[in-house]
Amino acid sequence: MKEADAFAALISTGHALAGAGLSPGTTGNISTRVGDRILVSGTGARLGALSNDDIAILTLNGERIVGAAPTKEAMLHVRAYAVRPEVTAVVHLHSPAALAVSCLADLPEASPLPCYTPYYAMKAGRVALVDYFPPGDERLAEASGTALRAADSLLLRRHGLVTIGPELASAVAAAEELEANADIHLRLAGRAADPLSPDDVAALPHWRNR
Repeated sequence: MKEADAFAALISTGHALAGAGLSPGTTGNISTRVGDRILVSGTGARLGALSNDDIAILTLNGERIVGAAPTKEAMLHVRAYAVRPEVTAVVHLHSPAALAVSCLADLPEASPLPCYTPYYAMKAGRVALVDYFPPGDERLAEASGTALRAADSLLLRRHGLVTIGPELASAVAAAEELEANADIHLRLAGRAADPLSPDDVAALPHWRNR
C-alpha cells in the first residue's frame, strides 16, 4: 500500500468506527504499517473527525518522523508490529460493551469470553485478557505485546479492546465481532447460555491460518 492510500484508509476507518459508536469522544487509536513506517492516529484526535493533520508517522521503534504528536498508546502499536510481523494494522477502542466486560470480575486470562457465534472465532481469533495498567504506561505496551505473541485480539482490563490484522479491514472486523460478542455476554448475564465448544471453535478458519 502506498503511504497516501494508507492515510486515506486510516481516515475512512476512523470515521466508520466513530459512526458505529465504537469510539466515543477522543478515545481509541488506530494504525497501519507501511514498509518500515507506522502511521498512527495522534494524541487527542477524534477518530470521527480524523484528518491527515491528525496522523503521526513513526519508525518501527516508535520514534516520531513527522506529523501529529502520536497517541499515548503508540508503543502498544509498536510492540504489536514487533511481535507479529505479518500484521499491518492495529485497532484499539474503548467501545462500550468491551469496556463494560473488561470491568467484570473473575474473567479468565485465556479466552476471557465464551465464543457465542462462529463469526467471533473467525474474525477475533484467539482472545486474551491483559491486566490493568494506566493509559500510555510502558507496562501496558509490554504486556500487550507479550499477549499478542499467542493471541490475535485483546481485552484490556478497564480499558477496552485491541485487535490486529493483516490489513485494516480484518483488524476492524475483529474489533466489531469482539464488541458484538461482549454485548451478547452482557445481554445473557444470569441466563443459561450455550456457546460454541472448543472443538467447534477449532474447526473454524481465521486469517492466521491462511
